[in-house]
Amino acid sequence: MKRFHIHVGVKDIHQSVQFYSTLFGQKPTKQKEDYAKWMLEDPRINFAISTRSNEEGVDHLGFQVDEGNELSELTERLKNADLGVYGEGTTTCCYAESNKAWVKDPSGIAWETYQTMADAEVYSEKPKTPKVTTSACCVPKTSTVKSCC
Repeated sequence: MKRFHIHVGVKDIHQSVQFYSTLFGQKPTKQKEDYAKWMLEDPRINFAISTRSNEEGVDHLGFQVDEGNELSELTERLKNADLGVYGEGTTTCCYAESNKAWVKDPSGIAWETYQTMADAEVYSEKPKTPKVTTSACCVPKTSTVKSCC
């Protein structure tokens, strides 16, 4: 089964957690000092926020799947559409170990398709930087860079 995914970059995690918890009527499913995630059932959305994005606002969109065959199907669709799939493979990002692939739509919006395999203790495989001047672990910048989420 698929779940729509939205990742929003925020400046103040505490203020944003309060806002979205009120909006969704529930506390985050996962919350860290720089990250929070709600697994909503109605509508079926994986909504995440973090202070790791380079800008505030929508960072990327995606589809989370439960089964590996669903991920293979989505990845093949993207490849068949010749959308330049990149960052394909296993990674650690957003406090989870996942298998995923990335693509940018014609408007330049990053989309990920992924299957979460397990929780992780770290946000990403990349070391945490004191200032957000480099790319966040989400949304790999080039097709040659392995994504972390």
